[in-house]
Amino acid sequence: MATRDPDRKRQQLMEAALAEFAEYGVAGARVDRLAKRAGISPGLVYSFFESKEGLFEAVYEAIVEQTVGAVPIDADDLPGYAGRLHDAAAQHPQVMRFLAWYALERADRPVPEIVARSMDEKIAAIEAAQQRGTVTSDTPAGEILSLVLALANMWQHHTEDVTHLVTDTQRRTVITDAVRRLVTPRD
Repeated sequence: MATRDPDRKRQQLMEAALAEFAEYGVAGARVDRLAKRAGISPGLVYSFFESKEGLFEAVYEAIVEQTVGAVPIDADDLPGYAGRLHDAAAQHPQVMRFLAWYALERADRPVPEIVARSMDEKIAAIEAAQQRGTVTSDTPAGEILSLVLALANMWQHHTEDVTHLVTDTQRRTVITDAVRRLVTPRD
């Protein structure tokens, strides 16, 4: 006799949704295809989520929570933080592709609370590092965070015309060196 395991089914659905949305975005994703990937019926998708858009948002929130937990900021070592972000992105290209779709398809929406809270916490950490003198005070903390995030992920969405300029093995070093130059206090 088969047993019901809603937590396992939900996890299968979330994994299938990440794959489907990474490939097609929310507009191009199809619930029947997504359900097939998850090994569940299309109707079961709607027992977990009200809509395809709701599932898209849930996948986004799960990615943000996982990233924040897996790659916590160390404001006293922003080059290392940027390197770890780069490594995580390189290990999970499907997540990066999903995030690209999210940025394209949700650009007109307000920043989700989970993201706003995470950014506020990171800015506060950088401000504290600035007060300790481990990060330059010449640039506002929000600008530093924006640049660190952009540098950490700068190769994730480019085509060969840009990616060939620096080899895979050099990219992490280029990122960490650039962040180091950006944040090191000037004497």
